[in-house]
Amino acid sequence: MNEIEHILPVRNKLGEGPVWSIEEQKLYWVDITSGTYSRYDPAAGSYETFNIGVPLGVLALRERGGLVMATKKGFAFWDEQQKVLDFIAQPEADRPYMSFNDGAVDCRGRFWAGTKSEAPEPQPEGTLYRLDPDLSLHSMVSGVGISNGIGWSPDNTIMYFTDSPRHIIYAYDFAEESGAISNQRTFAYTPDEPYEPDGLAVDSEGYVWSACWDAAKIIRYAPSGAVDNVIQVPALRPTSCVFGGQSLDELYITSSVDHLNDEQRTQYPYSGDLFRLKAGVKGLPKYRFAG
Repeated sequence: MNEIEHILPVRNKLGEGPVWSIEEQKLYWVDITSGTYSRYDPAAGSYETFNIGVPLGVLALRERGGLVMATKKGFAFWDEQQKVLDFIAQPEADRPYMSFNDGAVDCRGRFWAGTKSEAPEPQPEGTLYRLDPDLSLHSMVSGVGISNGIGWSPDNTIMYFTDSPRHIIYAYDFAEESGAISNQRTFAYTPDEPYEPDGLAVDSEGYVWSACWDAAKIIRYAPSGAVDNVIQVPALRPTSCVFGGQSLDELYITSSVDHLNDEQRTQYPYSGDLFRLKAGVKGLPKYRFAG
């Protein structure tokens, strides 16, 4: 179960936010600082990359087709044919040092995405937003260091949310109908480790797979928060993961090469590339934005 396959030598500066399209049987992911997203076709063994013109934190598929994005400038729809961004909301317009970083869509088609500060001396002033299908925007969590991995339990009663600099993956009670979250508590906490928890995926058994930035590994946590398994990744900075493949039993892993020194690049020559793991367990499908 722990054998990692090196899929694509994409050398992403900051690869993030992988999304698997069941209908297309293709993988989408972003390269945040480059302002691009890519689409990989495993059957053909090829991929294509699109430049949207601004840094891109995360994307999601839409029920009506196309993509919704959380970009440096705010939430927007993306028209791949016209190659234009149609902005929906720009909640951080008065704080140009803020940027979107990661997100996901819940079971009712609401798009969650959070921000981080890119100031020289960043403070914990990020916000987790929820964009509803009617395009109303809601601030859900404030005072975040770096908004990261988001996911839900198989029964949609628990939401997980990562604040990387604090080394915490939080758990919240999740109200499926309203989208409200409550009862914040610590799911996993690694204050004494040199790495930070990054993006995550939840499998069909309710276990949480968390990418460990600066640790070349992914940790699989049991629903109790106990460490169940540790998978080594041949990239120092794995950033996120998602279940894909015909049976949703393949874990695709993104990574970053940005700001690695020469020694680190030599030790981890595949940093920034795309990987795949035969997970031995099925994941959960990614929902589409309903707006």
